[in-house]
Amino acid sequence: MKKPTVLESTDDATIIGRAFGTPLVVKGITWFPVAELIAWGIMTWVAGLRHPGWDWRKQIGTGALTSILVLGSEWCHNLAHAGAARLIGKPMDAMRVAWGMPLVVYYNLNDQNVTPRQHITRAFGGPLFNAAVLPFILLFRRFTRKGSVAREVVDTAAGMNLFLCTASLLPIPGIDGGPILKWSLVDSGRSVAEADDLVKKADLIVGAGLGAAAGLAMKRRRKLLGALLGMFAALALAVGFGLIKED
Repeated sequence: MKKPTVLESTDDATIIGRAFGTPLVVKGITWFPVAELIAWGIMTWVAGLRHPGWDWRKQIGTGALTSILVLGSEWCHNLAHAGAARLIGKPMDAMRVAWGMPLVVYYNLNDQNVTPRQHITRAFGGPLFNAAVLPFILLFRRFTRKGSVAREVVDTAAGMNLFLCTASLLPIPGIDGGPILKWSLVDSGRSVAEADDLVKKADLIVGAGLGAAAGLAMKRRRKLLGALLGMFAALALAVGFGLIKED
């Protein structure tokens, strides 16, 4: 199957604003902030697990704050992509708000009017932002007390930004590392088709490695890490075997 397109140029979408010249659009009722509600519930549950002595009001409040940091980091990551695209004069076609979260939209992923290095720069925008803010978050952490709400919030922000500036660089189409590898290969002289084929081969190796890491994490009872690694392993292998394709 092909990777679902988040927005077609012919879709009837409504522009609700702009960021770095990129139109922010919604389509139908899919703008409803489902992700925020789910994240609030999950982070409240996590706060309860980490701090069973806290009362339910404190857990719910902490869940609200940490969910804002988790999803806000993802929003900033994608806005940084838009900023990088604007900086080099090759703006993003649109950013669709779907279920409360931003989705980067380029109608033509192989646009020949965008050079390989410009493709790479646009893809690096998000990870570089998260990497840049991480030291400031860790600095602020020094001024928080262990076991406090502030420490929980800062640790969540640090963990999310670390995740976004590392996991997003996996060479999987659809996340930042895929385009970075692909257009680096094109810049070195490969054709687009050859680069796509090499990315698929790389994903077979990456998927196998991530699968092994997921199994090890599960064996050590680090279930959340194992689940995340397993998800990326499955995605990489699906790309490598041609089950998921980008247009």
